[in-house]
Amino acid sequence: MTAPTIGRTESSAEEQRPGYLLAGVALAVLLVFNGLLTFAVEVLYLPSYIGATPFPISALFAAVINLVLVMGMATVVSSPAMMSLPVLVWLVGFVVCLTTGPGGDVILTDSWTTPLFLACGVIPAGGYLFWRGYVLPARNAGKAARR
Repeated sequence: MTAPTIGRTESSAEEQRPGYLLAGVALAVLLVFNGLLTFAVEVLYLPSYIGATPFPISALFAAVINLVLVMGMATVVSSPAMMSLPVLVWLVGFVVCLTTGPGGDVILTDSWTTPLFLACGVIPAGGYLFWRGYVLPARNAGKAARR
């Protein structure tokens, strides 16, 4: 049994059962929504402290969770652009939190934790997308050329 796919070239939508396609779309929407939901939780825990020392544990969580969300999207879609949707929604939330609110409040301030949070949220998932989009196809093409 194969995973439900959206936009994969090896199987068309007519060959799949409608329930699998619907499950794949529902899973993709859920993963994209989770990108925004986890951002909201991570940004609330970003100003954590241990004693008097800032301890941004949510930056580590952002690295792991965004990577898992992108890997989850890889089970549903094959395009790296579609796989990046949870991280893109996470980035939209990041940009919104950088702007001032109605009372002039800014959630993400100009401390060292904000660029760390951005880097941890984007670099691991971007590295995986680079590997899936460029390294893996080049490696497979090299193996096919040797045969």
